[in-house]
Amino acid sequence: MDNQQPLAFTGYQKLVIFLLAITQFTVILDFMVMSPLGDMLMKSLNLKPSAFGIAVSAYAFSAGISGLLTAGFADKFDRKKLLLFFYIGFIAGTIFCGMAQSYVVLVAARIITGLFGGVIGSISMAIVTDLFALQQRGRVMGFIQMGFGGSQVLGVPIGLYLANAWSWEAPFWMVAALSICIATLIAIKLQPIVKHLSVQTDRSAYKHLLHTVGKANYRVGFAATALLSIGGFMMMPFGSAFAVNNLGLTNQQLPLLFMVSGVSSLIIMPLIGKLSDKIDKFRIFASASVWMMLMCVVYTNLGVTPLILVMILNILMMMGIMSRMIPSSALTSAVPEMADRGAFMSINASLQQIAGGVAAAVAGMIVTQQSKGSPLQHYNTVGYVIVGISVLGIFLMWRVNNLIKQKVDTNKIVLKEDGVIHEAM
Repeated sequence: MDNQQPLAFTGYQKLVIFLLAITQFTVILDFMVMSPLGDMLMKSLNLKPSAFGIAVSAYAFSAGISGLLTAGFADKFDRKKLLLFFYIGFIAGTIFCGMAQSYVVLVAARIITGLFGGVIGSISMAIVTDLFALQQRGRVMGFIQMGFGGSQVLGVPIGLYLANAWSWEAPFWMVAALSICIATLIAIKLQPIVKHLSVQTDRSAYKHLLHTVGKANYRVGFAATALLSIGGFMMMPFGSAFAVNNLGLTNQQLPLLFMVSGVSSLIIMPLIGKLSDKIDKFRIFASASVWMMLMCVVYTNLGVTPLILVMILNILMMMGIMSRMIPSSALTSAVPEMADRGAFMSINASLQQIAGGVAAAVAGMIVTQQSKGSPLQHYNTVGYVIVGISVLGIFLMWRVNNLIKQKVDTNKIVLKEDGVIHEAM
């Protein structure tokens, strides 16, 4: 499955990759900027870690609920129109965040942003699965996931600079302005994506949702995604607070730390994407997971540490995180059939967001802080929990990998029997 010669991209496919990557950049930046703003928000709004954990998880929970609500009809419309609809709603929510002047209003704004922004990733995944063969998706995921690194290289440092210069609301205004420009590009350049409509059934949205959830193979993919998300989200909300209050970094050093981590992501992700299209994706995922577990334990047990060492450890940890995200996304994309892709991706993204919300809330309950500026306590416990969850994640992704191999073998048998070239997964 993974040893075939990688397929080249067409010019239009390259354009689609760019549009999806830049869209993901803004959505991920809107979510990620909450973490580096964490110390500033906790102090300016006088929040405890548990309250900040709720502010972060509010986006994730609303995004998860939105994904479940849209899953039933996600395969019944032009994917371009769906993408634009939810992206415009995301922009409106981000503007609302920039206007927030209290904790309650901020949480409400995060909920609105999550209702729209949380669905964009699943629509993008469905577009990728429609337009790209399985042998291309490792590279596609690598480029699209560069939005994660790009947000750290450019977005988060610039956002922190604006927050330090003006206020914590400034980064949200920056994201909104950039997103308006991108929405215009999508409207002009992206072609309608309607191929999936030709294989649709007459099932209602509710029945389509139940049909998708009811498939045992799909549920394995859902469970794997949920566990990966819990492990990935637990450290994130308190990353900046831990760096400032435990590692001894200053607020002025945080942009540099995030920039260095982001640059490493931009370098690592395309390499891992190419590698996962050439060799076994699961093997890369399992190796990266073990590496990430080791680095999480080391990092969460640090005390006051020089900036250069914190940067190095962040890069090493980022290598593990990124190297498992790309092959796992590519593997999961091969699970659903074409008629179920939109619903599957919506449910999958919903579970990812809900699991992330649970992770942020649980981390908020584990981590404590005696007073403003005092070191966070029990952050290392979060690292140990991540290790346990990651072990279960490896097992579930192994099951996903086996399901895909069976699916490939079945398709080969059908191809031999009727001589028809069937759709690539």
